[in-house]
Amino acid sequence: MGSVSKQPTFMANYFPRWTNLIPLKIAICIGAVGIGVVTAFTYYATPKAQRVGYMPDQPIPFDHALHVTQLGLDCRHCHSFVEKSGHANVPTANTCANCHVKGQIQTDSPRLAPLYDALETGEPIKWVRIHKAPDYVYFNHSAHLGRGISCVECHGQVDEMTVVYHAKSLSMGSCLECHRNPEDSLRPLEQVFNLKYQAVDYLKQNQSAADQVSAYIKDKDLGLEIAKKDDAQQAMGLMLKDHWKVQPKESCFTCHR
Repeated sequence: MGSVSKQPTFMANYFPRWTNLIPLKIAICIGAVGIGVVTAFTYYATPKAQRVGYMPDQPIPFDHALHVTQLGLDCRHCHSFVEKSGHANVPTANTCANCHVKGQIQTDSPRLAPLYDALETGEPIKWVRIHKAPDYVYFNHSAHLGRGISCVECHGQVDEMTVVYHAKSLSMGSCLECHRNPEDSLRPLEQVFNLKYQAVDYLKQNQSAADQVSAYIKDKDLGLEIAKKDDAQQAMGLMLKDHWKVQPKESCFTCHR
């Protein structure tokens, strides 16, 4: 019987050629979804306390540089409860009306339309919140202001801002740094709302305080000179820290309650 040669057999190609790109397409889709998730989490879940540079438009464009630096308004004129409450309040329509309606200042300005609407309807002015600590963080404004911590330590030089913006990262690290070295920020209580305060200038103008600080430096053998900017703040801060017995806590339970 003659031998029969066997021809090689091939399996049929059940999948068309374009299916070879499916793994690549799946990988691209997974990558796109991953990027979307990370972007969304960063935008929606990042604490608002760290939105440095955030500068929203307000219903009434209030120029702090004009009102505070040029006109001399004190912070407490608008934020009237900040020394007494754990939260800082925003000005009511009546607060604005005291100057712009009763005082007849810029009454015809179209920028004040939201003010007149609020006065007419009784609805509050819808200010856009800029600074916000996470809900799980406890921060008491009055406790800090009552021990010589000024607005600028957290909010920056608001008195120089034409439009208020988020100037500093209110992160846990910045809070801990201040709690560990409170002398870098402490100032006399009467200077808390003086946003131009510098310890070296204060001591030059206040001989009694300068004598007290000099005596403290000598007693503690600190080797600081009150004529130098950084030394003046360090000496003043250390003296106030001892005088008020400031001992900021650093445990988690201090802020996370």
